[in-house]
Amino acid sequence: MSGQTTWVLLRGLSRESGHWGDFPAVLQHEIEGLQPGARLLMLDLPGNGALHRETSPTQVSAMVESCRAQLRQLGVKGPVHLLAMSLGAMVACDWAARYPQELSACVLINTSLQPFSPFYHRLRPLNYLSFLFLSLSSVGFRRREAKVLEMTSNLQTKPEAVLDRWVELQHRHPVRLRNSLRQLLAASRYRASQIRPAVPILLLCSKSDHLVDWRCSQAIGRAWGAPLRMHVQAGHDLPLDDPLWVAQAVGEWLKLREMQGLQAGKWY
Repeated sequence: MSGQTTWVLLRGLSRESGHWGDFPAVLQHEIEGLQPGARLLMLDLPGNGALHRETSPTQVSAMVESCRAQLRQLGVKGPVHLLAMSLGAMVACDWAARYPQELSACVLINTSLQPFSPFYHRLRPLNYLSFLFLSLSSVGFRRREAKVLEMTSNLQTKPEAVLDRWVELQHRHPVRLRNSLRQLLAASRYRASQIRPAVPILLLCSKSDHLVDWRCSQAIGRAWGAPLRMHVQAGHDLPLDDPLWVAQAVGEWLKLREMQGLQAGKWY
């Protein structure tokens, strides 16, 4: 492998690069032996994070174009590795389908795709009222973020510290209700190809995900013939609940691909 490896990390609905927390450092440490000096870039989708003043597209394809434009501005020519969760993973799938030459690999975390899963698996029905609650403008940042944490995390030992960080992010980069709804619309209308993208894919999911049914990842894996690793206890925000498990799963997959490439007489 020549040149520096670049990883692009994408978050989900109404979340920003700051919500990765300690995970990027854990991932970089885990893959250092395989990809020395790997660079990690945390991009924001339009309407979130540093791009919170932008209008969120209602099409996943437009989110892909925003990410590609950001990489061009940073002088990144690729191909890059993508690690993405939830809505970000839908962006990764569309990117892989339309521009496979720009990607070396994709790691998809706790995502769901039409046409592989029914709507009641893609967003568990018990969460509909929760999303309505979160859309109320009268709900304060901390109360809102506490509800998000309750919906997405199972293993937090210091939830108040996480909430402090999340509330600070919301004050710095407030996500408009209109943008949250537009992102939800984009996720609901996105339909992936039944043909597997020509990019190596690893699926990671949480069996105890209270937001998206783990069977959505299973369905994608079966349809595309992609490997699936499942965490038994973590919630929807798997990199928050167990960052080391995610990083090790990625590292083991990279090692396996390296071995398979050497056996085939080529380097992936």
